[in-house]
Amino acid sequence: MTVAAISWSAANARRMERQFLLNPAKPGQAGPGEVVDAMLAAHAQVMSAAELSVGLRMDGATRLDVRDALWGEEPSLVKTYGPRGTIHFLPVSELPMWTGALSAVPGGPSPFKAGDRLTPSQTDEIVGAIGEALDGACLTIDELSDEVVARTGPWAGDLVLPAFQGMWPRWRSVMHVAGHRGVLCFAPNRGRKVTYTRPSAAGSEEPPLSAEVAAGRLVRRFLYAYGPATSPEFAKWAAAPARWAGEVFASLASAGEIEAVEMEGVPSSWVVAGDTEFPAEPVRGVRLLPYFDAYVIASHPRERLFPGRAYERALAGGQAGNFPVLLVDGIVAGVWHQRRSGRRITVTVEPLGSLNAGQERELEGQAERVGEVLEGWAELVVGPVAVGAHA
Repeated sequence: MTVAAISWSAANARRMERQFLLNPAKPGQAGPGEVVDAMLAAHAQVMSAAELSVGLRMDGATRLDVRDALWGEEPSLVKTYGPRGTIHFLPVSELPMWTGALSAVPGGPSPFKAGDRLTPSQTDEIVGAIGEALDGACLTIDELSDEVVARTGPWAGDLVLPAFQGMWPRWRSVMHVAGHRGVLCFAPNRGRKVTYTRPSAAGSEEPPLSAEVAAGRLVRRFLYAYGPATSPEFAKWAAAPARWAGEVFASLASAGEIEAVEMEGVPSSWVVAGDTEFPAEPVRGVRLLPYFDAYVIASHPRERLFPGRAYERALAGGQAGNFPVLLVDGIVAGVWHQRRSGRRITVTVEPLGSLNAGQERELEGQAERVGEVLEGWAELVVGPVAVGAHA
C-alpha cells in the first residue's frame, strides 16, 4: 500500500539536505569519506571537478583535504572504477559493498570485435594477474602492462583495442572489471604519469560482500540518498540491465526492506522502509555544482530538476553532468565555466533567468568558495558561457 503523495520539492529538499548541499559539513561533523558516502560516490573522471564536488560540501575545505583523504597516511577515499564503469571516489569504509555490488551487475554486450574479446576464463586470468602485480606496488600503465603480459601470455598484450591515438593491448578492456573486483585502484601520480595499486594498499583489506547482500545494500543506499526513485532510475544510474534492477527491487520489497510511495503521481517510486519523513519547506538558495556532480546525475525526474530552458541548455542529449550547473532554489537555473590563469580563476555564470539582489550576493559567495576549494582567487563574470558540453 502506498503512503500519502510526496511532492517533488520535498524529495528534492531531502536529497540536498542529506548531501550537505543545503548546509556544508562543519569541521568535525563529516570528513571527505563521510561526504562522499552521503553522495554515494563522486564522479572523478575530471579530478578538479571531483575535488569541487567534495570540497563545496564541506565548510572551509580545500582540494588538499580531498587529496589527503585519497593519498594520506589514513585514507578515507579510494579512486577507482565505480558505477557505469567510470572513475569515481568511493569511501574506503564501504568498499566491501561496492566491490560486491559492482561485480554483481550483469555486463552488457561487448563493443569489441569477436576475435578481440576476452573469454570469461581469460578475464579471470588477467584480473588475477593485475592483483598479483599491484600487491604492494604502485605501477604506471606501461609497467602494469609488462607485468600482466608476463603473467598471462603474449595474447594479453595484442594491440587490438582502438584508443585515442593508436591501439591498446587486449588486457586493458577489463581494467574496470579489476576495479570492480577490488584488485585495482589509482595511486598518486609519478610526475605526470598515472599509477595504480591495490585497494588494500590504499587502506581497505575487507573482503567483498556477497553479490546478493551487496546489491541490496547498494539499492537501499541509493534510495536513502536519492529516493523516492524507481528501479529504472536506479538501473540508469548504475548502468545495469533494467530486468536485473527490477528483480533486486522486488526481492527487497518482498523482504520488507523498501516500500512504495507516490511522488508526483508516480506510484512506482520507492524509499527505504520507514524512511518517509520529508522537509516541510522547499529549498532556497544558490549553489554552483561542477561537471558530473553526483546530485544532478542521480536525481530524477530530470524534467523537474532541469525545467524549461534548462533541459535544453544544461543537458547534453538528455545526459546530465556534461555542464557545470547553477542551482537556484534547488533546480537548475543556469550553467557556468571556470578558467584558471595562475591563481586567478575566472568563474563565468550564465543564468537562464533574472536573479534578485539576494541571489546575486549568494552567487558571489559561491564563486568565492569555488576559488577557495581550488586554492585560487575567484573572479565572477555574469554572462554567456561559450564553452560546449564536456566531451
